[in-house]
Amino acid sequence: MSSYPATGTFDDAATTNAYLSNLYYSTLNGWPVNSGNNADESGGINGEGWITTENTAMKFWPYDAIRKINILLKELPNSPIPADKKDPIIGQAKFLRAFLYFKMVYYHGGVPIIEVPQEVTDDLLVKRNSTAECFDFILKELDEAAALLPPKYDGADRGRIDQASTYAFKGRVLLYKASPQFNSANPYDNAYWSDAYNANKAAKDFLDQHGYGLLDDYTQVFETEGHRENILSVIFEEPAKTNGRQEHAVRPLSESKNATGGDQPIWAFAEAFPMKDGKKPGDPTSEYTYSIQRFWENRDPRFDAIMVWNGATYELSGIAGRRQYTMNVIAKSMDVFGFSIQGETAYRTGLFTRKGIQEALPSAQAELNDVDWPEIRYAEVLFNYAEAANETGRSDESLEVLKAIRRRAGITEGADGLFGLKANMSRAEMRQAILDEKRIEFAFEGQRFWDLRRHRMLHLLDGMHKYGIMATAVNGRTPQNLTADDIAKGNAFELLPEDFTYEVVELITNGPKEMVMPESYYFFPIQLTHINQNSNLEQNVGWGGNFNPEL
Repeated sequence: MSSYPATGTFDDAATTNAYLSNLYYSTLNGWPVNSGNNADESGGINGEGWITTENTAMKFWPYDAIRKINILLKELPNSPIPADKKDPIIGQAKFLRAFLYFKMVYYHGGVPIIEVPQEVTDDLLVKRNSTAECFDFILKELDEAAALLPPKYDGADRGRIDQASTYAFKGRVLLYKASPQFNSANPYDNAYWSDAYNANKAAKDFLDQHGYGLLDDYTQVFETEGHRENILSVIFEEPAKTNGRQEHAVRPLSESKNATGGDQPIWAFAEAFPMKDGKKPGDPTSEYTYSIQRFWENRDPRFDAIMVWNGATYELSGIAGRRQYTMNVIAKSMDVFGFSIQGETAYRTGLFTRKGIQEALPSAQAELNDVDWPEIRYAEVLFNYAEAANETGRSDESLEVLKAIRRRAGITEGADGLFGLKANMSRAEMRQAILDEKRIEFAFEGQRFWDLRRHRMLHLLDGMHKYGIMATAVNGRTPQNLTADDIAKGNAFELLPEDFTYEVVELITNGPKEMVMPESYYFFPIQLTHINQNSNLEQNVGWGGNFNPEL
């Protein structure tokens, strides 16, 4: 149990804000690198026994951080700091507490609600509140927070929680509450969808009125700061706070340091991108033909903005004209996806991502990346609104969202004005179209696994094998038969993607080959150490207990 701060901490605005900054730091993190490994986005494979009651995988129990928030919320109301200064601090703290409780709830279901700093003399053997009680508490916290906060922070206060953040986050909470994860008996016709629609529509309207919206250029969302699309940003600024993106781990090792392998896209994800006209690859009605041998051509422009493939221009470390190669002998050995290179449980996929990467940084300074993490951006509010609209009989509103997202992406409108989307979609078809679009739009932003889990679609991952795209030859010659001229052209970055031959190959690893995603993963267990310390904590159904984590 963490100790109380020093006497007088909350009597001064400067020390109070320093305390608040620490709460931000312990609650809001950076980019969720490798979250896509849990889904059909990047290369990791979660095999049998990924999650148990004993291990730490997918456990979230941040009561130390909650205690610190509770201390502030107990002490600050009695502070001599003027109300116009301390009320926004209280509002921000309430949001942070709601944020932590929400994450616990979508991990585990209902958890103990503790609103005051416990003392060792208190009865610490608290019981779990119901999931419904937890959602009520979270929503009450957010409403109270919004009443104490200004509509919008910007300038030197950018990154602080405001009404815009609070309304947007409330929409996220209510979307989860309505989703099948918490309502398996009535997944799409429960009354919570109306609450989700109203909250997300209200959030969108508020954001529109206060200058938020989609940027014109998708790439600029991640390469510029302080813009209208980011609603709540975790600020990174060199030298004080860097590497929220973990760029050193995401870059290919030849231009990085100390780590690699983060956020490596898999072939299934590459194939998920539509063509430039919005049609699926191979769709006979598309104006573009599709071939694995030219898989990068005529794709949704977000493919170029997100993906790096063999032969693609990727000017890391400021190397003008640099191309990224992955073929054995042509590429630097540590970047190769090839049969004779892989070792032990390491793997490559033949693909990398450029999202959030500051390409000009020298390899030795890759850890100085200081791009912000967009915890909540306007596009997410649009998707949340579209989902709830579709489930409440307003699919026309959902369609307008998808068209806006695709228009910004650079997909061509087409003669029918549908940007490649199917006309007259059913409710189920629109639901799938929203998920498919969000998979692309939010690549490597930590949304995909949670969306599939929220919709009870983990069966799509269960039993999945993951594949990469291997460059097996250049100008018809395999690695064993390359000429000195081939190697020289590679060293000079003169070999183009179309000079190579490609093959879809299962990831080469001595680790698990098949994803295992049982039904029990819709709610994760409370770690056994917490159960052992508190005899009143019930374990979840499916993990040896009787607690029902649904609504």
